[in-house]
Amino acid sequence: MKPIKKEDLNPEIFELYDDYAHNIIDRRKFIEKLSFYAIGGITVSALLSFISPNYTNTQVVSANDQRLNSDYITYASPKGGGEIKGLLSQPQNHKDKLPGIIIVHENRGLNPYIKDVGRRAAIEGFISLAPDALSPLGGYPGNDDDGRALQKQRDRNEMLEDFIAAYEYLKTHPNCNGKIGVVGFCFGGWISNMMAVKIPTLGAAVPFYGSQPSVEDVAQIKAPLLIHYAELDTRVNAGWPDYETALKSNNIKYTAYIYPQVNHGFHNNTTPRYDEKAAALAWKRTIAFFKTNLV
Repeated sequence: MKPIKKEDLNPEIFELYDDYAHNIIDRRKFIEKLSFYAIGGITVSALLSFISPNYTNTQVVSANDQRLNSDYITYASPKGGGEIKGLLSQPQNHKDKLPGIIIVHENRGLNPYIKDVGRRAAIEGFISLAPDALSPLGGYPGNDDDGRALQKQRDRNEMLEDFIAAYEYLKTHPNCNGKIGVVGFCFGGWISNMMAVKIPTLGAAVPFYGSQPSVEDVAQIKAPLLIHYAELDTRVNAGWPDYETALKSNNIKYTAYIYPQVNHGFHNNTTPRYDEKAAALAWKRTIAFFKTNLV
């Protein structure tokens, strides 16, 4: 069987996967609908393998990168009980205190992609903390399907409190200068928006394709925002016009980009929804934004 190429697939497959990944349809329905696209010698199992995350050889910054000091820490969960585990990463042998970045995962826990993003931020001269909101349930279980099932068991507002607690932990870390930003993806994008609502002293927020806060909440935002959307992500983008209107009416400082012809999840380099050009540009803008507002 010839290798599957992204450009050869019906774009509806990515919309179908998005529905499955965000619990709009269950796995049985997902496989049933995916079978409609198993044509021309392409099997359902081959399609499923192609569109699912691949965590083999996709790390941008190795877990053993000698430029970094990267290790796990724990802090108390305010609402979920017990402790939250997180990956704390920072440059080796830095002399000055560093600005901090909270890295917020998608709706499946602290998987290898999000750990990698945390290390990427540290390479750029930040101290980053990537918490695992699944910690009270045993942590990321090793695969995204089970991770999604676990995360559905937690209340999202309780998880928001866990990420706010991560901000407090990092703000008082002896190697941090006290200026903290947040970047999150999908569910983490919503968390990023909500941390901007809930934390008056937050230095900057960068939601990637995240759901928007309520119009009533927008007035509470003090942090500057850098907002990334994917043009083909109609589900999330539907909330953008009202959000933008509220940002403008409340004089909130923001910059928003809608990246043309890319899908939800375009920054995630472990799936075929990844778009290298858009991801690189969005990350370059993100790091520049943090350096402007946190350094």
